[in-house]
Amino acid sequence: MKKVIITGGNGMIGGLILENCLKRDDVSSVTSIVRRSIRMKHAKLTEIIHQDFLNFSSIENHFKNMDACFYCIGVYTGQVPKKEFETITVDYTKAFAETLKHNSPAVVFCFLSGEGADKKETSRILFARTKGIAENILIRLQFKSTFIFRPGYIYPVTPRKEPNAAYKIMRVLYKTIFSKVAPAIGVASSQLANAMTDAGLSPAATREREKIYEHRDIREYHIN
Repeated sequence: MKKVIITGGNGMIGGLILENCLKRDDVSSVTSIVRRSIRMKHAKLTEIIHQDFLNFSSIENHFKNMDACFYCIGVYTGQVPKKEFETITVDYTKAFAETLKHNSPAVVFCFLSGEGADKKETSRILFARTKGIAENILIRLQFKSTFIFRPGYIYPVTPRKEPNAAYKIMRVLYKTIFSKVAPAIGVASSQLANAMTDAGLSPAATREREKIYEHRDIREYHIN
């Protein structure tokens, strides 16, 4: 039986992974670290409401003895100022991962990144550069296993408020046109969540030290 810790449970992918974990017989407990309650009750679920994602010292006891982590915190480009985007994407990841490494050194860490992440950290594109920096931080920490997921366009299969007009348009275009003529450009949110859940909790998870799942890999992922 495995103990799981999740961030981003209020989000599209984090929420689906949370539901997946609660349904699994091989998961004994799920700790969800959030800023606002997801308003869900479940015997396996412990929800920790925490505001300072640069410092987890006050709730560090909840990071102990975890078997799998699903880190799904993210923000859309243009949704916040550049400096805040960097803080959320890089600094939040670093603070959380270092706290988890200290308390659960044998954890399997699954990170929701994005297509185009630049591990060279030289891209002029803010999203690519900062995601690359975050990925490198996780790899240097040398968790038991680190799985990085880089989806392209994620098609939401559940109702949600789109972050901006571009996403509203893309959702309509993908559903009506692209899913028929060029389906490979997108991946359903449920498919991504299922792949991440399985990768993090599969008995084979600890056989690989590090693996990057590109968009195509996620689309072709076979549940173990």
